[in-house]
Amino acid sequence: MADNYITTETEKGKINISEDVIAVMVGAAITEVEGVDGLANTVGNDILEFIGKKNLSKGVKVTLLEDHITVDVLILVTFGCVITDVAKKVQLAVSNALEAMTGLSSTVNVHVSGVSFPKNKQ
Repeated sequence: MADNYITTETEKGKINISEDVIAVMVGAAITEVEGVDGLANTVGNDILEFIGKKNLSKGVKVTLLEDHITVDVLILVTFGCVITDVAKKVQLAVSNALEAMTGLSSTVNVHVSGVSFPKNKQ
């Protein structure tokens, strides 16, 4: 992500929050939602995970416009869960986390990119 920041002016100065920080907050909020098996990977994140570095911002795109945050997330849903219910829970969890941590309103677009199946134990 680029070095874009949410900037808020206060009487004591400016507060800047990086897009990367927002993306990590979003990733952390999503991991708490039941039925989400993970965030979808991009090629760069696959390499990071292969070498043992976990990236909570994978599958998260943040767009900042004045006092509004738009977030696009790519998730994997656990097989057997109702996809629309899981997506709605993700929207709620992410918007609540962003409002609590930044004080800004948000739009959360959820893209379900796959369904994960339980691994067979042999």
